[in-house]
Amino acid sequence: MWAMRLVAPQRFAPYDAPEPNQADLGPGDVLLRTLVGGICGSDLQFFRGMRQIDAPQHTHLPGPAGFPGHEVVGVVVASEHQDVRPGETVVGWATNYDAIAEYVVTRGEGLTGFDRSLAAEEAIMLQPLACVLAAVDRLGAVTGRSAAVMGQGPIGVLFSHVLKTAGAARVIGVDRVDRRDAAADFGVDEMVWASADRWARALTEEERPDIVVEAIGHQTATLNDAVEAVAHGGQIYYFGIPDEQIYPLNMDRFLAKDLTLRSGLTRDRRRWLAAAGEYLARHPRLASAYVTDVVGPDDINGAYERAVNPRPGQLKIVFTAPAPAPAA
Repeated sequence: MWAMRLVAPQRFAPYDAPEPNQADLGPGDVLLRTLVGGICGSDLQFFRGMRQIDAPQHTHLPGPAGFPGHEVVGVVVASEHQDVRPGETVVGWATNYDAIAEYVVTRGEGLTGFDRSLAAEEAIMLQPLACVLAAVDRLGAVTGRSAAVMGQGPIGVLFSHVLKTAGAARVIGVDRVDRRDAAADFGVDEMVWASADRWARALTEEERPDIVVEAIGHQTATLNDAVEAVAHGGQIYYFGIPDEQIYPLNMDRFLAKDLTLRSGLTRDRRRWLAAAGEYLARHPRLASAYVTDVVGPDDINGAYERAVNPRPGQLKIVFTAPAPAPAA
């Protein structure tokens, strides 16, 4: 089958991988034929060579076929999950991070069907939207509160939209890329074009938000920027993927401000994917604003290179898999 393989930092190569079949499925597994994959910020640490897959059978490069991609839309070829049927088109997680491939074996608990009025290229956003909805749910009631989202890339703009829709009185977006053109589409009241540390240091006490979401990740400094920025008694949600196991924290400042730090992974994935589908049905214009770049299977490397070098006007980048070969 068609697949791409990461053979060096920032370098994919085509790979003729063995095609999985029904015999490869365990209880609860599903075999998908990939239609579309999405590029997530958590994939980029692997693409850049900052981290390798943590599995005993992959102790060196090249990585496994299809890695690193986990956002997937596909057609169910075979299923050992009672709620996922062959022939159904589904969206969700490729649990082995191997979605840059023609066929994928994944867990059915991380997949769900969706409204077929959505193109597959649009439906891919239901996976990151599910993660954001689950995270905002952990914050409790946000009605009337002020919120800031550090990082206004593909995840950050979804946080901004969901927080505003949930009743936040004011939403501030902060990014080193000029995202002002996205403010109206994603409910951002003030889009700040600056680094997180400069923004945080410039705030007066009256300007500090009640909630700060860290949606940047891949560095240790931004957590303390959130501590500096948030109001006394406020909440920080750390969503950005860590590249280090241990993060320094300004505990003096954290304790003095009486803060709450939250984080977590998305559990009950089918539930949150369904919630994402309902959310998108209420906000149908969101998909066209969110997905900005669609590339074919021959431009995977270029797509990932664009993802690591964001530019104004660029949000979600998705790739399509090759069409199936015609029957003989």
